Order: sequence, then structure tokens, then C-alpha cells
Amino acid sequence: MGVTTDGQSGDGRREEMVAVVVVDHGSRRAESNASFERFIRSSADRLPYPVVEPAHMELGEPSIATAFDGCVARGATTVAVAPWFLGPGNHWDRDIPALTAEAAARHPGVRWLVAAPLGPDPLLLELVDRRVTQCLEHADGRAEECEACAGSGRCSLR
Repeated sequence: MGVTTDGQSGDGRREEMVAVVVVDHGSRRAESNASFERFIRSSADRLPYPVVEPAHMELGEPSIATAFDGCVARGATTVAVAPWFLGPGNHWDRDIPALTAEAAARHPGVRWLVAAPLGPDPLLLELVDRRVTQCLEHADGRAEECEACAGSGRCSLR
């Protein structure tokens, strides 16, 4: 998928190394930001990129700039910023590209892009089905609580 390692190609050109910054909105709740960061870091090996960093658009660190800097420090020649958003909107259209351009300005020669948001994508409906099924089975006593609901008491029929 266009991913290569650091170093030189056989013809002396520097090989491309693509890094990914997965960016959410950010939250005033520190535990929400920490949960997102843990998830991205613990799941990064499921993506075919040698560097995957979490970031928050606002309200927390690491910021897009901090994550972008980290990617470059680890050898990235291209940084793809992947919004953790369900659909297009002002953050995808204006805010994230502006923050990414600002971060990239400190790294001449490093290419970047802001990828499309997660939806609309039919795979999201598969996730909705899995989550609803899990919650209904838990509410009926046929399954354990999922990680998102654990200890919250929210997964119950009323």
C-alpha cells in the first residue's frame, strides 16, 4: 500500500515512508482523550504503516502539530492525517487542513494530505450492527459488557 522503509532506493533516491496521524476532535474530559490515544497506540499494528500517531484537533495533547513532528522525527517523508470523524464538515473542510498545513510548514519537503472522514461508508453499518447486537445480547444476559459500556450500566433495556 505504498509503504516503504527508511533509507535509499537502489537508484539513490530516498524511499518514501508514510506515517499516519489519526485525529479526533479532542475532549475536555482527559479520560476521553486518554482512551482515544490508548486505542490508537494499541491498535496501530493493524495498519500497514510504520508510524501511526494519535492526535486531537483541539482541547488536548498530542496536537496535530505534535503528532506531525513525531512522525517526521521517526523518518516520515509523507504524513497522512486521518480524521476520526463520521462525515465531512467544517473540521474536515477547514480546521484540520489549516492545522496540518501549519505543522507541515516546519518540515519542508515532507508531503502531507488530509484523508476523507470515515463515512459515509457501508462498513460503518456493519459496526452499528455488531454494537447493537452486543448490547442487546448483554441486556438479555447472553453476553458480557463491551469495553465501551463496562461498568456504566448503560447497556440495559428499559
